[in-house]
Amino acid sequence: MNVAYTLLIVDDERQNRALLTELLKDEYRLILAKNGVQALERAAEHKPDLILLDVLMPEMDGYTVIRRLKNDESTRDIPVIFVSALDSAESEERGLELGAVDYISKPFRPSIVRARVRNHIQSVHQRRLLEQLALLDALTEIPNRRRFVQVYEQEWRRCKRHGSALSLIVVDVDHFKFYNDNHGHTAGDDVLRQVGHTLRAALKRSSDFVARYGGEEFVILLPEVDREGAHALAEQVRAEIELLRIPHPHSPVQPWITISLGGATETPDDGQSESELFSVADSALYEAKRTGRNRVVWATPAGRSWEGETV
Repeated sequence: MNVAYTLLIVDDERQNRALLTELLKDEYRLILAKNGVQALERAAEHKPDLILLDVLMPEMDGYTVIRRLKNDESTRDIPVIFVSALDSAESEERGLELGAVDYISKPFRPSIVRARVRNHIQSVHQRRLLEQLALLDALTEIPNRRRFVQVYEQEWRRCKRHGSALSLIVVDVDHFKFYNDNHGHTAGDDVLRQVGHTLRAALKRSSDFVARYGGEEFVILLPEVDREGAHALAEQVRAEIELLRIPHPHSPVQPWITISLGGATETPDDGQSESELFSVADSALYEAKRTGRNRVVWATPAGRSWEGETV
């Protein structure tokens, strides 16, 4: 576990930096800083998992450093352990009040440093696991709506900066209520798992993203993919779901599970918001369902007319 975690060691004395490096180098990736300015710069750049921070440093002491770390949204959640020659109760109390998670007095005992660092890294590890679980859909084990919102906002901003296309596909399982009513929710859950797995397997690039949006609805996000490429992928996943031949005898579309898809592509600019692209793709999905389902309907650039695949 530990080798994946990064520690920032901040101390103005070279000997102390060397001692801590020797003590921790086999378990963690280490970044060093010799003053407060370097500490703030490297914390912002590398986002370490834990900071070991000296208190007594010239120009900018550790108390000032932690205040600035906590005032910066990008670094405020990084845990800080003070390592200081100040061993009074007042110094320790001040450090903890400023947001430090622990306080180690110099001269430190190596076994104590290792144990305390390991304990706090374990807490970081557990918090990350909980955060990851909070962003996964428990049923399908793909990202959930909350995670989609985060990724969508990030990709919208990134594509706007780079002047790149962003494609969005909204997917709905056709007549899923009929399936649940006739086969039960346990069988319905299994269908949703298979659909989610098939959609995820169809995405080849690390930047491609799929999430369960809610109920029987999924979303696919394709940064830097134009309309033609995204439309082709949508048709591919529609065909792959149909080829699963999951029996659905009560569907008026086909005697097996099918999906409908609506898509849209935009190059984000300052005159648009990400909600507009989603609204257009969702309207395209509505058109796919209105015109017979088991098809892909793509919004034209104006977003007011449709290009579709009839199956």
